[in-house]
Amino acid sequence: MTAPSADLRDRWTRTLLAARGGASGPDPEPYAENLLTRWSEPQRHYHTLDHLTAMLLHIDALEEYAADPDLVRLAAWFHDAVYLPDRSENEERSARLAERALTEAGLPPASTAEVARLVRLTITHAPAPDDTNGLVLCDADLAILASAPEPYAAYTAAVREEYAFVPDEAFRAGRAAVLQQLLDLPRLFHTPYGQAHWEAAARENLTAELATLTAA
Repeated sequence: MTAPSADLRDRWTRTLLAARGGASGPDPEPYAENLLTRWSEPQRHYHTLDHLTAMLLHIDALEEYAADPDLVRLAAWFHDAVYLPDRSENEERSARLAERALTEAGLPPASTAEVARLVRLTITHAPAPDDTNGLVLCDADLAILASAPEPYAAYTAAVREEYAFVPDEAFRAGRAAVLQQLLDLPRLFHTPYGQAHWEAAARENLTAELATLTAA
């Protein structure tokens, strides 16, 4: 799908204004433009506006489980705002960007800190059981794993394209290790919705991909 930028701009504005709680602040539009530009960078093949749009839609479906779904939505906007496939500090740099931008954009300090915390949580995708905002963000981020076969294949192809600089053998080994780590988790999804609708399909996809990667 192609994410309509106008819809995303509207979503950003609504979310930021709601998170500001009626307080005045700068025009949201320049912040939307900056983020849309970042999410459209040429090195991205999976971590694109399509991924952002899908995450926001998943958060819509999961919002009843979050303590503050608007802060979760802001975290989705920022969680891969800095993304260079050959760098390991993308989440930390994205969190720092959120701290700078949201402070300037008029978000209260506690809310800014919560968004940055959520962005950093995507390093591990291991929210505490009572971290309702974190549970929703992580489930939304990993929902792609439960896709039907065709979009799952497109996802894996896009990930490989982002890591085109990695030789095939090294990529296969690294990707297999990631998949095994995911499969070893007691659960991939934490919300009741995620467990009911995504867990089984995601494990099936991961198992099938792992078998392909490790086939002799």
